Amino acid sequence: MIIQTLERTYCPYCGEHIELLIDTSITEQEYVEDCEVCCRPIVVSCTVSQGFSEEVLVSLRREDD
Repeated sequence: MIIQTLERTYCPYCGEHIELLIDTSITEQEYVEDCEVCCRPIVVSCTVSQGFSEEVLVSLRREDD
């Protein structure tokens, strides 16, 4: 089982590509991480399905939404 995975996505503020390191040992999590480009706070929500094939669903939103 892989403990971490790198997810590539877009910042909801500036639209630039960003990379997030997700801890897949936690099935549901929500945290705030600053964009590595514009430094604005992004709320990251993750769900990891545990089963034969591990699937990571990542949702991003602005902190002010």
